[in-house]
Amino acid sequence: MPEAKRKTQIVIVGGGAGGLELVRKLGAKYGRKRHDIILVDQNLSHIWKPLLHEVAAGSLDANLDEVGYRGHCARWGYRFFQGRLESIDRKAKTIRLAPVMDDDDEEIIGAHTIRYDMLVLAIGSVSNDFGVPGVAEHCLYLDSRRQADRFRTLLLNHCLRVSRAMIENPGADSRVKVAIVGAGATGVELAAELYNAAGALKHYGLEVFDESRLDVTILEAGPRILPALPERLSTSARKELKALGVEVREGVQVVEAKRRQLITKTGETIEADLMVWAAGVKGAEFLSTLGLDTTMRNQIVVTETLQTVTDPDIFAIGDCASYSPDSDAPPIPPRAQAAHQMADTVFKNLRLREQGRPLKRFVYQDNGSLISLSRFSTVGSLMGNLVGGAMAVEGRIARFIYTSLYRMHLIAIHGWLKGMGLIVIGRVNRIVRPKLKLH
Repeated sequence: MPEAKRKTQIVIVGGGAGGLELVRKLGAKYGRKRHDIILVDQNLSHIWKPLLHEVAAGSLDANLDEVGYRGHCARWGYRFFQGRLESIDRKAKTIRLAPVMDDDDEEIIGAHTIRYDMLVLAIGSVSNDFGVPGVAEHCLYLDSRRQADRFRTLLLNHCLRVSRAMIENPGADSRVKVAIVGAGATGVELAAELYNAAGALKHYGLEVFDESRLDVTILEAGPRILPALPERLSTSARKELKALGVEVREGVQVVEAKRRQLITKTGETIEADLMVWAAGVKGAEFLSTLGLDTTMRNQIVVTETLQTVTDPDIFAIGDCASYSPDSDAPPIPPRAQAAHQMADTVFKNLRLREQGRPLKRFVYQDNGSLISLSRFSTVGSLMGNLVGGAMAVEGRIARFIYTSLYRMHLIAIHGWLKGMGLIVIGRVNRIVRPKLKLH
C-alpha cells in the first residue's frame, strides 16, 4: 500500500488582525485534505486591537465582540494550538512553544514543537517605553484584552472611591486623575472615551459622579497631537478634546515614572491616580532572539515579498514586520490597514511559493487615518497617497467610515454571511445592552 503523502503544513503565529484574516483565507482555500493550516496564539480569543480603548473605558463589552479561536477554526478548516512562541529551529523547520500555565502556575500543556513547511509570524507589537525608568512598574498599557480589563477595573475602583467620598462629604473636591503619555491614536481615543464613560456612570449607581469629577491629561513630547494627521485635523481634534475637559500638553517629555507620579524633563511632577503609557510601539523583546534579522525596535526585517531576509520559508506581517519600499523611505507604519494588506499579499505568495512561481511584491496603499473621539466626533484623512495630499473628513461622514473599518474586519475574518449577521447583531446589542460594562 503506497505511503500517504505528507500534508503541506503552514503555520501562522499570532491571531491578531493580519494573522486571523490570513488563516481564515488559507483554511477556506485549502481545507484539510492536502494541507494542514495551523494557528498558534497564547490567548484563546481575538479582539480587534483598535477597540481596546473602548474595552478599557467600559463602553465596549469584549465578551460580545471577541472571536474564540477554537470555534473559528472549526468553521474555517484550520487547527488552533494555544501557546507562546519560544524559538525557531530553521534547520529542522520546527517551532517550539513554551508551556501553557493556569492561574495557579500549574502546567496545562507542556512545551512542544510543531513542524512547518512555511511559517508566518504575525505577532503584533507591544508598547515602547523607550527605556524610561519606572514606566514598566507604574504605568498601564493597552496592548491586550487583559490589560484593557485591568485598566477598567482600576478606573471603576477609583470612581467608586470618589463617589463614596462625595456622599460622605458633599463639599469634598474628590477627583479621578488620569494621565496619558502619548497623543497618537490610542491616547487621544482613550481620553475621549473616558469622558463618554464617566458621563454615563451616574445612571449606573454612582449618582454623585459624572465627567466633572474626571481630570484627564494628555502629555505629548512632540509639537502637536496626532502627528500622523494633517495639522488642520490635529488642531480640530485638540479643540474637541479641550471642549470635553481634557488638558492637552504638547512639548512635554516624561523622563521618569513613580507611583502615581510622572516626572518631566523640566523637573515638573504630574500627579495621577492612573497613568497610561501610549507613546509608541515596538516588537516584543523575544523576536530578537529567534535568529532572524531585526531592527532596533525588535521588528523582523522582510523583503518586498514579505519573506524574512534571513529565511525565504518564513514570512512576517503586521506590526512585528519592518518593510521599507525604498532604501531611503521610512518603514510601513504599524496600522491595522497595513496588517490587512500584508495578509492579502502573503496569502497569494504562499500559494505561489508552493507552486514554484515568482512571488508578488507588496505594495502598501495608504488609505488614510481616522481617529474616533467616542460619540463626540471623528476626524481623519483618507486616500493620503492617492490624491497627492489628504482628503480631510470630519463629523458624521468620518464616524461612518470609522465604523465601517471594523465591519470590514468582521467580514474579513468571518466571511460575508456571518460577518453581515454579526454587524446586525452588534447594532441590536448597542440598543438592548447596557451602555457600560461595570464588572
